[in-house]
Amino acid sequence: MPPKKKTAEKQTFETKLQLLEALVQKMEGGDMPLSETLDAYEQGMTLARELGEELDKAETRMQELAGGKTLPMEDAP
Repeated sequence: MPPKKKTAEKQTFETKLQLLEALVQKMEGGDMPLSETLDAYEQGMTLARELGEELDKAETRMQELAGGKTLPMEDAP
């Protein structure tokens, strides 16, 4: 079994998202042994948490830039 890939903070949001999507596709294939599936699930959950945290930070920053106002999507620049 190949060594687990650890997510690094230097990875971009897009890279992490691609890794997560690849894990999901691999698990959906159904050809993985249970132990590999569990490892992939754990890695996917870590990536999903990191992606969620990055999205939360981006949302907070956008609200700061908008002066604390939340703009409806149709009114956003």
